[in-house]
Amino acid sequence: MPAFDPVRDAVLNSPVQRRATHLSVLLNHDDDANQPRQSSIHSLLSPQDDALAAVDPLRRSSMDINHISPPESRRQSFAESPRPSSSSADSVPPRSTASPTSIPYNPRNRISKAESVLIPLTPSEIEKYKNFRGEGATRLSAKRKRALSDEPEPSDARPGKRHTGDVGVVVNHYNTRPDVGVVQRLESPIIGLKNFNNWVKSVLITRFGHPALERSVVTGSLSGPGRMRMARGKVLDMGCGKGGDMTKWAKAHVKELFGADIAAVSVDQARSRWEGLRGPRFDATFAAIDCYTEPLEKAFPPAKLAQPFDVVSMQFCMHYAFETIQKARCMLDNVSRHLRSGGVFIGTIPNADLLLDHLDSTPPDAEELSFGNSVYKITFENRERLVFGHKYWFFLQDAVENVPEYVVRWDNFVQMAAEHGLFPIYKEEFHQVFQEHQEIPEFKSLLVRMKVVDDEGASAMDEDQWEAANIYIAFAFEKR
Repeated sequence: MPAFDPVRDAVLNSPVQRRATHLSVLLNHDDDANQPRQSSIHSLLSPQDDALAAVDPLRRSSMDINHISPPESRRQSFAESPRPSSSSADSVPPRSTASPTSIPYNPRNRISKAESVLIPLTPSEIEKYKNFRGEGATRLSAKRKRALSDEPEPSDARPGKRHTGDVGVVVNHYNTRPDVGVVQRLESPIIGLKNFNNWVKSVLITRFGHPALERSVVTGSLSGPGRMRMARGKVLDMGCGKGGDMTKWAKAHVKELFGADIAAVSVDQARSRWEGLRGPRFDATFAAIDCYTEPLEKAFPPAKLAQPFDVVSMQFCMHYAFETIQKARCMLDNVSRHLRSGGVFIGTIPNADLLLDHLDSTPPDAEELSFGNSVYKITFENRERLVFGHKYWFFLQDAVENVPEYVVRWDNFVQMAAEHGLFPIYKEEFHQVFQEHQEIPEFKSLLVRMKVVDDEGASAMDEDQWEAANIYIAFAFEKR
C-alpha cells in the first residue's frame, strides 16, 4: 500500500469536483496500485499517458464568473450527480452533461421598458441631438478658461451682492422701482417737480461741467450712426441710478462716461438707456458697486481709470454716505483720487439747516418727529444731533417710499472735502438757483423746453411741490 499522501487524500475525498488539469490530481492519481507511481512532470508530457485525454474538455461556463446557469439545469445537474462517498476515496463524481443556457436580462423595478433602449434613433433625432447642449454643458462652457487680465468681470456675471440693514432697504427700493417711459413719466403727479430738479442739474452741468470738459485732454469722435462730431471729456456719474442724466451728458458732447450705482438693476436700466440713445453716442462703462465702502478699482479696470475724470457728479445720493465717517471718507477718496487737478465735483444734497430747523420746531410732546405736506414727508427717529448717522425717513410722492437717509452737515462736509483736496466754489438752495439763472437766456429757454414753465412763464409746480424742491441745495467743488 502506498504511503499516505495528505494532498491526494484531500483531493480525492473533497466534495468539490476537481478538474484533472490540477497538478495535485495528475501527480497523485494512481491508475494501478501495483504499478510503480510516476510522480513527475514526465507523466504530463508523455504521449503514452492518456491522463489528459480522459478528462472532459473545459467548458466556458466553468471558468466564466459572469455565466449564470438556469435554475432548472442546476437542479438537474445536482440530481444526476451522485454525492461522493466517504468510504470510496478513489471515486470521483461524474460531471453533469446538461448543456448550459443563458437567462435573458430582465432586471426588476426598472423605470423604462426593456425594449426601449434597443430602438435606434431616427435620422431626425440624430440631427436633433448632434449639437445638443443641455443645461450642464451650457454651464460648463460658460466657465471657459481665459488668460489672466486686469479686466474685471462684468457686473451681470457675478452673483448679486446681498445688502442688509438700511443699505438693503435703499437698494431694494431703487431696484424694484420701474423704469417708466417718457409718456408714462408725463403722467406723474409731481412731473413739475421732477422737471424742475432736472433743470437744476442741467444748470450745474452747463455752468461748471462744460468748462471742465473743454479743458480735458480726453478727445475723440463719437460712435454710432449719424453725423460724426468731436467729443471731449471724461465723466464719473457716481450714483447714476437708472441713467436719468444720460441725455444731459450727451448734449454736453462728453467723450466717455462711467456710471456706478449700488443698485444692480438700476445699472442695467442705465446701460439700456445708453444703448437706446439716438445718433452718435459717447463711450460708456457701467458697474454695480457700493462707492461708499469699496474703491472704484474693484469695479472698473485700472487701465480705464489711469486717465482721471474731468467731472464727478453725485445727484440726490451723496447723503447716503454720511451714515458713518468711514463711508463718507471712502466716498470722498473715490471722488478725489480719480479727479484731475482743476476738475469739478458737482452734486445735490438735502439742506441740513432746513431739516434741523423743522426738527427743532416740532412740539416737544409730538408723538412723531415729522413734517411735510401732500408731496413729501420727513420723519426723524430722535432729536439727537449726530454728525454722522443722524437718520430720518424720507417719502416723496411717486419717487421715494420711506427710505432711510442721513443729514449732511455742510461745514463738516467742507472740512472733510478739503482734506481730500476738494474746495467749494458754489453752494445755493434750489430756489436761489432758480432766481439766479431764470433770466439768463440759455437757461430761460431751457425752462420752457424742459416744461418747468409754459410759454407765458407759469410754473408747472404747485406750492407743495415747490416746498419739496427747496429741501435741496446744489454744490460744486474744485480739485486743487
